[in-house]
Amino acid sequence: MRAPSGLFPGSSRPTYREPHPAGAGPLLAGLGAGAVWLTLFGALGRDLAGYAWWTIGAAVSAWAVALVLTVIGDRGTAVGVALASGLGLSVAMAFVAGRWITTQDWPLW
Repeated sequence: MRAPSGLFPGSSRPTYREPHPAGAGPLLAGLGAGAVWLTLFGALGRDLAGYAWWTIGAAVSAWAVALVLTVIGDRGTAVGVALASGLGLSVAMAFVAGRWITTQDWPLW
């Protein structure tokens, strides 16, 4: 390896660093908070349609909170909340799709 000539001092590659990195702790806290939020709202439904509608409402409100957390600067928690709400909504919609496939009747109306 040759010594630099002095024409281009220092590193030739730029270094980009995140000014506020998202750590594992806030991410896991957001995942836990989102899971508790969806569990509490999903428990309010008496049947599949009620469970699905409560979960849809909880997921939309959780995504709104994730947007607010992102603007505030707590991006790790925002990512955790968004991941939990997306996963919870996917589970609810899988149950809806399963009912729709087996009975040929859309359960949300």
